[in-house]
Amino acid sequence: MRRIAAYGVCRDGEGRVLLVRGSSAADLPGVWQIPGGGIDHGEHPADAVVREFAEETGLTVTVTGLRAVVSDVLWDKHTDRVVYDVAVRGGTLRDEPDGTTDLAAWIAPAELPGLPLLPFSAELLGQPPEPVTAPARATPPPVDPRPSQGQRFAAYGVATDPAGRLLLTLIADGYPGAGKWHLPGGGTDHGEQPAAALLRELAEETDQVGRVTDLLDVTHHRNPRALGPEGYPIDWHAVRATYRVRVDTPTEPRVTEAAGGSTARAAWWSVAEAARLPLTDVAAAGLSHLTAGLGGTG
Repeated sequence: MRRIAAYGVCRDGEGRVLLVRGSSAADLPGVWQIPGGGIDHGEHPADAVVREFAEETGLTVTVTGLRAVVSDVLWDKHTDRVVYDVAVRGGTLRDEPDGTTDLAAWIAPAELPGLPLLPFSAELLGQPPEPVTAPARATPPPVDPRPSQGQRFAAYGVATDPAGRLLLTLIADGYPGAGKWHLPGGGTDHGEQPAAALLRELAEETDQVGRVTDLLDVTHHRNPRALGPEGYPIDWHAVRATYRVRVDTPTEPRVTEAAGGSTARAAWWSVAEAARLPLTDVAAAGLSHLTAGLGGTG
């Protein structure tokens, strides 16, 4: 089972952090976490954070920065989590009525040790994650053999070599965006961290070894009629993390993934050459990071 969610770290002037407690309707009643939750189909992760804060705490918040993208597996459920920093702009703190949380509170740093926290929240707050008791196992929903809608999380890399060349991949026929040049990367596997997924995809699609240096951005895209290898249109919603990657010892790119994959070929391009290629929106955004000088120092 897969899920994509967005959360916000919010602190007040005294250094306290805002947390919410799981209600009797939650998987883990009585366990605390930073506010947030599942991203609706077609929703930007930053918008999901603002919505979830209003629902769970009564506060209006503004996203002030992108903090992290992490993944975890709890009881066979894989969750990709986009974490922002947020600031309160209005509203009055209250508990969520009839939801999966039942208490919202400002917690001082000295109160965090010993507080039952979801593991991802503990790690974000600098606390050692503690084991949590698994909830009663629910019967999983049946798998639809012909889904009409899907949500996907993927990690991509703005990968350059010491000469400043940009590494791009060509999308193969039969996949959305066929014939366009794309950033290396792709969907995360079950239990896989986004940065690790990116480096795996980099090796499979280009035969390069890279190192991730920065998290650049998180974007999303909805294609209501994405036509791929399934052979019929699917309403796909993609949430995408983009990282800065350095390839210190570049080689001639080659596709090593099994035949029939989404990558037809890979190549190094100068920034000027890349600007003249037919690019996906992900690749165009990655190129803009380079031309604006926002790629990080490595």
